[in-house]
Amino acid sequence: MTPLKDIRLFLLDMDGTVNLGFDPIDGAREFLETVRAQGKQYIFLTNNSSRNADDYVEKMRRLGFFCDRENVFTSGMAAGLYLRHEKPDARVYVCGTRSLVREVRAYGVTVCEDGAGADTVLLGYDTELDYGKIRTVCDLLDGGADYYATNCDMVCPIEGGRYLPDCGSFADMFENATHRRPRFLGKPDRTMIDVIARHTGVPYEQIAMVGDRIYTDVKTGVNAGVTSVLVLSGETTAEDCRRSDVRPDYVLQSVKEIYEALTEESL
Repeated sequence: MTPLKDIRLFLLDMDGTVNLGFDPIDGAREFLETVRAQGKQYIFLTNNSSRNADDYVEKMRRLGFFCDRENVFTSGMAAGLYLRHEKPDARVYVCGTRSLVREVRAYGVTVCEDGAGADTVLLGYDTELDYGKIRTVCDLLDGGADYYATNCDMVCPIEGGRYLPDCGSFADMFENATHRRPRFLGKPDRTMIDVIARHTGVPYEQIAMVGDRIYTDVKTGVNAGVTSVLVLSGETTAEDCRRSDVRPDYVLQSVKEIYEALTEESL
């Protein structure tokens, strides 16, 4: 297990890890400033596909975090890259936000906005979901379309300790109706980390995956063989961690403890 002070690249979940909605988590700003001051790197690695990379850059900046486009990697970006390389001729119906549609199109993917002629469904965390989209997805899945989803998260944490249904919950809804299950392309699939490791050149032993969900964030780190850090500032509780068969390298109250480790060597 690599000491936190020796990590060179922190891959950070967003909601529940560095922020809750538009509220920064205590210590997050200090942590990120310290990472940059020490010549280390961080990338916000999120399964939330409701916004594209530019949206997240703007949001992180509004929270007071330093963020450029190279500091963000989303499950929507992972989906766009996968479809471009693995299904270049696909005609895709995106059940997702307008931001996700723009993100996927940016990778050259052919998007069928009303579903006509589509042979593939991509399901995202659709905060613009309506009954028309639900019907279109069911019709396409019943007709045999290939089926992918950006992420398997069941809920998305918001302000006040509350939650909203996320992409995994939508997938359950469609499974009940069509008996189809998607291939999930975001966390806990290790592909996102593999792409980043190749791009940055940082060795796996000097990368940490930090997040509040044991079944996506921590499992991604375990699957990729990097240091995994569970923070208890979001969805997963200490009891959830004890019951899980996924074992993080570190269990911390929040990223503030990483900041303390980097500045005071308290861990």
